[in-house]
Amino acid sequence: MTSQRYFFLILILGSLTALAPFSIDMYLPGFPDMARSLHTSPENVALSLSSFFIGISAGQLLYGPLLDKYGRKPPLYFGLGLYIVASIGCYFSASIEMLIAMRFIQAVGGCAASVASIAMVRDIFPVQDNAKVFALLILVLGASPMIAPTVGGYVTTAFGWQVIFLILAVIAILISIAVIFFLPESYKPDPSYSLKPKPIINGFLMVIKTPQFYTYAISGGIAFSGLFAYISSSPLVFMDVFKVSSKVYGWIFAILSVGFIGSSQVNSRLIKKYKSGQIVSVALIAMVILSVLFLIGSIQNILGLVGTIVMIFLVLCCVGIASPNTSALALAPFEKNAGTASSLLGAFQMCIGSVVSVGISLFKSQSSIPMSAIMLAASSLALLVLVIGRRNITDKVESKNGSFAAH
Repeated sequence: MTSQRYFFLILILGSLTALAPFSIDMYLPGFPDMARSLHTSPENVALSLSSFFIGISAGQLLYGPLLDKYGRKPPLYFGLGLYIVASIGCYFSASIEMLIAMRFIQAVGGCAASVASIAMVRDIFPVQDNAKVFALLILVLGASPMIAPTVGGYVTTAFGWQVIFLILAVIAILISIAVIFFLPESYKPDPSYSLKPKPIINGFLMVIKTPQFYTYAISGGIAFSGLFAYISSSPLVFMDVFKVSSKVYGWIFAILSVGFIGSSQVNSRLIKKYKSGQIVSVALIAMVILSVLFLIGSIQNILGLVGTIVMIFLVLCCVGIASPNTSALALAPFEKNAGTASSLLGAFQMCIGSVVSVGISLFKSQSSIPMSAIMLAASSLALLVLVIGRRNITDKVESKNGSFAAH
């Protein structure tokens, strides 16, 4: 594979991976204006974020079998089309109930992009390169939190929050064009794959029962919920508690994303020297310690704006280091049913994320305590799952240098 082709594949797959996060990050600065426009509270607007996470969780399980049955591109076309229609529906939403419903449908469409891109990584690239490729996808993914909130803040101020969803529709159209003309079909349709409920359920169970999958998928998903706690809480913490403007909030969000993105790229160097499993352990231990300090500082009210930003930055660094490794380790044992495995992996992450975002909306505390408390709970539980789950892994798919090779 030439370096130019490698670059374009990473760019397109990264764009697919970033579509759903971009859909989240871009409209966050508009929360206060949306609440006023729709005559509701910011907490109710946050439910549109929760419905998005729920839609992604449900959609992940839908697309996995479809990707294994019909190949990667046909289900992807359907999902992108549904996303575009739902984005236009969000633009025309006149009530918070309609917005919540349209965000759910938008998520069901958009998650096809993330599931397909993860499966295609397993299809196209050698298994030993998966962790490196996932880290590169996070680099492209990093454009979302760096660009989306800032653009969203300016768009909301200049044109109103509705225009954000027109921009998202245009982005999806451009990605669709790139997929049609530049992304190869990486998996031939499998006519023998049954879409009847029993075979599908058996396929999911086969993946779930694999110790390496459930250990790293669940622990990684729980740790990743620390990112969702930040995303769900940040509009309230920064714009309501610290009283920053939507524009300033966009810049803060962009700065904090550097921790997540930069650490994922540090991971590319770490896996050359250490096993992925070792990296995950150290990252989760560090996340627990930092979350304890963050919670104590929040309770004592001693952090202030700068201190809060620093603590979130450090916690996100831990998530950024752990995430590529848990994803690669979870998917490494699978080849034929990578679509099913990737859909379950994404479903774990988004299901946990939806629970976290709903939980955040229930807190009425005007502080960073809910965010820091959930980060601590997530990191502690993720570490516990990792320690217990590893005892059941008897045939780990991982080589000595941190890359992967099937036994």
